[in-house]
Amino acid sequence: MPFPLIPRLERRLEPSKWLEWSVPVTSVLAALILGAIILLLVGSNPITAYRELFVSAFGSWIGFSETLVKATPLLLCGLGVMLSFRMLFWNIGAEGQLHIGAMVATGIALSGLQWPSWLLLTAMFLAALLAGAVWGLIPAYLKARHGVNEIITTLMMNYIAILWVAHMVYGPWRSPSNFPITVVFPDEAQLYPFGDTRLTWGIVYALVAVVILYFLQEKSTWGYQVRVTGENPQAARYAGIRINRNIVLVMMIAGALAGLSGMVEVAGIQFRLMRGISPGYGYTAIIVAFLGKRHPIGVLVAAILLGGLLVGGEALQINMKLPVSLVFIIQGLILFFVLGGEINTRYRIVWGRRHTSGKTAGDVQRA
Repeated sequence: MPFPLIPRLERRLEPSKWLEWSVPVTSVLAALILGAIILLLVGSNPITAYRELFVSAFGSWIGFSETLVKATPLLLCGLGVMLSFRMLFWNIGAEGQLHIGAMVATGIALSGLQWPSWLLLTAMFLAALLAGAVWGLIPAYLKARHGVNEIITTLMMNYIAILWVAHMVYGPWRSPSNFPITVVFPDEAQLYPFGDTRLTWGIVYALVAVVILYFLQEKSTWGYQVRVTGENPQAARYAGIRINRNIVLVMMIAGALAGLSGMVEVAGIQFRLMRGISPGYGYTAIIVAFLGKRHPIGVLVAAILLGGLLVGGEALQINMKLPVSLVFIIQGLILFFVLGGEINTRYRIVWGRRHTSGKTAGDVQRA
């Protein structure tokens, strides 16, 4: 008796370049269509809502500058997540690395050092880089040396960093007003904005990081080693690539970038440290990395898109009285569809008949 056709996934030998770049676009469109259905269910006009979202985020220079403000930490964290994902190290810890960078930068800002602004900001910059790098080094070392699952360690270290920040603002650094925030940074420890916007040197740091990582990842021997490790670890070991050393180096760079984003937030946007300094930039960076196809230029575009979604979500909340949770629902839909599209890019569905031996007819024929 013939068995029914059974679908199975078969890895594509050479993924199509057209699929690699078209699937993220169609994934976002599919997420927006499903988001429109949800908007209809809550009684809102999706066309009006999406128009409001787009105009508020991209329709004016002020709106676009706010989009870039939101995109800056997403870009810095997304670049680090992208680099680690490129070699199949599943770094979920950008949120914690951001918090630890913000906390260390705050410590220098509130230290009472009577330094000129350029020197104090440089010290905060380097300290945030170093703190984030060390925070990324810990799970990398545990993975390289002892084989500890990096998803668990990076995720758990997020909670350590977030709660450490909470301890500081509720305890030693609590402001005299008795609110769980620090005092405002001195003028010398603040990144001043460009013109009438809230944009600071943070966006410059992020764009420089895009350029550096592009050449490191796409043009250097080390970048080639990282790509080979991610695509075929067995071939990388056979070729003599030092995988463990690269794991440590990649995670230190990823942590440093996320730590820098924390310094940019406290010195350029909030001018103080508080609990909830990040609305989840480190977690959203995972969407940014996947949506950008783990390529620096793609991550830049994805960070601007997700930054616009955050700014537009605030406009929907204020102007249309919609809950901001709808924006997070759309973000989740985008991640869901992008991950599904990633599977479609790398694999294809093959149909075959299953025999009692447990093999499909195609397997038997090839044997």
